[in-house]
Amino acid sequence: MSYRTEEVAYVQPAQPAASAQAAQAAQQQRSTAEYRALDAAHHIHPFSDMGSLNRSGSRVIVKAQGVYLWDSEGNKVIDGMAGLWCVNVGYGRKELADAAYKQMQELPYYNTFFKTTHPPVIELSALLAELAPEPFNHFFYCNSGSEGNDTVLRIVHQYWATQNKHSKKFVISRKNGYHGSTIAGGTLGGMGYMHEQMPSKVENIVHIDQPYFFGEAEGNLTPEEFALARAQQLEAKILEIGADNVAAFIGEPFQGAGGVIFPASTYWPEIQRICRKYDILLVADEVIGGFGRTGEWFAHQHFGFEPDLITLAKGLTSGYVPMGAVGLHDRVAKAIIENGDFNHGLTYSGHPVAAAVALANLKLLRDEKIVERVKNDTGLYFQKQLRETFANHPIIGEISGAGLVAGLQLAQDPKARKRFANGGDVGTICRDFCFNGNLIMRATGDRMLLSPPLVINKLEIDEIVSKAKKAIDATAQQLGIS
Repeated sequence: MSYRTEEVAYVQPAQPAASAQAAQAAQQQRSTAEYRALDAAHHIHPFSDMGSLNRSGSRVIVKAQGVYLWDSEGNKVIDGMAGLWCVNVGYGRKELADAAYKQMQELPYYNTFFKTTHPPVIELSALLAELAPEPFNHFFYCNSGSEGNDTVLRIVHQYWATQNKHSKKFVISRKNGYHGSTIAGGTLGGMGYMHEQMPSKVENIVHIDQPYFFGEAEGNLTPEEFALARAQQLEAKILEIGADNVAAFIGEPFQGAGGVIFPASTYWPEIQRICRKYDILLVADEVIGGFGRTGEWFAHQHFGFEPDLITLAKGLTSGYVPMGAVGLHDRVAKAIIENGDFNHGLTYSGHPVAAAVALANLKLLRDEKIVERVKNDTGLYFQKQLRETFANHPIIGEISGAGLVAGLQLAQDPKARKRFANGGDVGTICRDFCFNGNLIMRATGDRMLLSPPLVINKLEIDEIVSKAKKAIDATAQQLGIS
């Protein structure tokens, strides 16, 4: 293989020398072409056109360090998406590998059913209570954000049952929101193309419009006026259904997979006011926003509202092992705790290895003051560089974001807020230019998304912005726009 092993200090748990050498030899026996052929023969990828992918061949990623990936052909790629919004502490952190290995030796698995617990999940819960805002002192564990949002539905319904308000069954979400890929999570989300493949959607879930100013505002509304009007759709929907029938509203503080859509400052205070007025639980899906992405520990703190439930995953372990969680406000937790069995759980709820890795990960974020650095230094620099670089760019209509997350709107006429008629195709063109330029930048329709590891430094930010500009300039040139 041609990738350069000397460029990265690859970290792996200790193992017998013979087995390590055998594993290395087995890996080196396969060429990129062989990997691609095996992948095409046996592997179904998420959210992919498998016929097209198999014809072109997958990029085979073989190692990573810091903010960089290496593929099987030796290309060094800067990861502008932190995997899938998750590798907050960067790749190759020995502390997390050591935590997993140590825990596997001591207690590789036991469940938290049957009146049992274990030290990693106890310590993790206590640390989460320290890091989360004051009302969040109890946590339920699962394997992913999708399962977290399934769990939210169970908690919401159980909570209202404890209050003898059994008619409160409806949950309101938003179009173009994303809450996972299970049947329940996919129904909560408002992605039309997902709903088309889900004839067995969960009942009692309805949607209102998203606060997407650039793409959906009409007339002369300001961003603040538009955001307020979109928030007030929640009240209209509650009145349509009947307040006694509505259990909760769920939303991402900023829409991640929907395009890094940041609502104006008027949005979330109005959402919270409406929820409180009609006695409806407010759920913040913090799967992407949690653990420092905006420069606050949790994205709802950036927007200044107070939810009743928060869904967590991704940055909880920095993606090193799968884990999700739901944080419960004290009043919700009290009702669940004091009213008998909560008949929900998963084989791997609070898995000891996942909990040990999460604990080590959160200590790194805390002790190295990574979140504070995003807020006061690198996040400010990232946003400044993007805005200065793409000011008056012929196909960039807006840049949204805070901290180390951003969405760049591709537009046919930026000043008139006119989007490309074939926006998804344009986004794909731009994404492919990024891919070929060794930058991972995601395309969601006609919006280009960035969410790099939180440990990124300013030189690496400059590299991302420079490569993004080359890709966007090349896209404009291909479209004949200058």
